[in-house]
Amino acid sequence: MRLWIDADACPNMIKEIVFRAAERLHLELTLVANQPMRLPPSPYIRFEQVPPGFDVADRRIVELMSAGDLVVTADIPLAAAVIEKGGTALNPRGELYTKENVRERLSLRNFMDELRVGGVNTGGPPALGARDRQAFANSLDAVLTRLMRAVR
Repeated sequence: MRLWIDADACPNMIKEIVFRAAERLHLELTLVANQPMRLPPSPYIRFEQVPPGFDVADRRIVELMSAGDLVVTADIPLAAAVIEKGGTALNPRGELYTKENVRERLSLRNFMDELRVGGVNTGGPPALGARDRQAFANSLDAVLTRLMRAVR
C-alpha cells in the first residue's frame, strides 16, 4: 500500500499530518504537483513534479497508483478515478469518498460548474479549521488501519 497526495491544492496542515503518518507507519508517500515544494527529509516521502496543465497531476496519480493505495485529494473526478481503479480516496476534510457518494458529488460539482458558467457566484468551500484538521487526522488513522489490516 502506498500513499499519494494531490499536492497542488492540498493544505500544508493536511500534508504534515500525512507526512507524520508515513513516517510512523513506514509507508511510501508520493506528492504529485506541477510546482516544486519542500518536503521533510525522509526515506518514505518523495515528490514527483509534472508539467503544468489541466488534470496532469491527477492523470499521473491514477497512472502510478495501484488498487489498495490511498489518495488524499479534494478533486472529485480524481477521487472517482481512484475508486474505479480499486484505491481509496480521502478529502482534506476527512470525508471518505465511496462509490455511492462520489457519483452524487460529481453531479453536484457539474451542476455548480454550470451555474458558474451562467454567471452565478457560487463561492467556494470555507477555509479549513481546527475541526477539519482533527476530522482528517481521525479519518486518516481509521482508513490506514483498515487498509493495513487488508494487506496483512
